[in-house]
Amino acid sequence: MSVFEHPAFDDHEKILFAADPETGLKAILAVHSTARGPAVGGCRMWSYASSAEALTDVLRLSQGMSYKNIMADLPIGGGKSVIMRPEGEFDREALFEAFGRALESLNGAYISAEDVGVSPADMVSARRATRHVVGLPDGTGDPSPVTARGVFMGIQACVERGLGKADLNGVRIAVQGATGHVGAYLCRHLAEAGAELFLTDIKADPLEALARELGAQVVTDPNAIYDVDADVFAPCALGAVINPSTIGRLKVKIVAGAANNQLETRDMGKALMERGILYAPDYVINAGGIINVMGELDARFDAKWVSGKLETLKSTLGEIIDTAASQSRPANQIADELARERLSEAALAKAA
Repeated sequence: MSVFEHPAFDDHEKILFAADPETGLKAILAVHSTARGPAVGGCRMWSYASSAEALTDVLRLSQGMSYKNIMADLPIGGGKSVIMRPEGEFDREALFEAFGRALESLNGAYISAEDVGVSPADMVSARRATRHVVGLPDGTGDPSPVTARGVFMGIQACVERGLGKADLNGVRIAVQGATGHVGAYLCRHLAEAGAELFLTDIKADPLEALARELGAQVVTDPNAIYDVDADVFAPCALGAVINPSTIGRLKVKIVAGAANNQLETRDMGKALMERGILYAPDYVINAGGIINVMGELDARFDAKWVSGKLETLKSTLGEIIDTAASQSRPANQIADELARERLSEAALAKAA
């Protein structure tokens, strides 16, 4: 199967396969849309089982960034990159400098930032070879706190509609990926709001420490998080966690979290609806990070602007959920249609 025939291709504008034998770099950089401006999205480093798995991931993530950025009404397009983590020891600085050279070859069509497995320090290494990076320590820094704040506000909107509660006091929330960049910040927001937390993660020691700090319950087996009798399931790790194997186990009324591509396939949104579970489309609820990154691209986008954007995002999510309920349709379908409509309008405006 060629790249053009890949189910997730979706008319990507550019896909760059980059290899550097000296550093061990094997990366794929995907530009989905530049209709609203340069594509912006993070770089993920992961131990992929194959290049095919990496390609599927980057294509889905890149499309998701186009949807996320246009739903947040940002003057940028969508893209993403993935690095296949080298086996054994490797020179991390040299690897990311090589990634920077690959990024530079796109001539500004794609601007990268950190994502899973990548830190602001890695972006500093890439910056030696290209200026097309954001999320630097001397910029707006780690976007995770703002992402978490946006997800927290989104959960509030979901609880108001799905549970009829004006606050989160006593709401039982199961968090997957609790010790991650976004997960830990989110858990602290939720605990402060009075939620009862059930936390899991593959990192046992940090998980125990976070649970002690917040007075939360630990779900020792990460796979058991789907069986927790809670009100909300907040996936904050990797994607495709809502799938045929897990969906029947959920005992919650709401799925709302920070992870990208939470639905293994789009029809999982319909399956959630049929089980009476409210779903917050991931690229809407988790757009806080990219909103924060805008401050590095343009000084006009300050902290006050970011806060206003988060409030608008919360309202947009609420409108999507309300429309889905009134039309008896999955929320992800409503969001996808709106995103595609906006992208089409942007493409026509660019071509004019």
